[in-house]
Amino acid sequence: MGPDGYEIVPVDHQGRQVLRVKRKGVLVADCVSVEEVARLVDLADLCEVIPLPRRGDDLRTASR
Repeated sequence: MGPDGYEIVPVDHQGRQVLRVKRKGVLVADCVSVEEVARLVDLADLCEVIPLPRRGDDLRTASR
């Protein structure tokens, strides 16, 4: 994630992995290299977002 609502995620597009750049949910570009992403977004401003378990989610495994 980056400032101004930018999101970069790896996706498969037509059998090739690309870095999909979205801004506020709208597709900006599918980039084939980090250099292409850097033309759109300052890489130093990006941070990784790690989803955490939601409250009430059962993280235990069932046992018999």
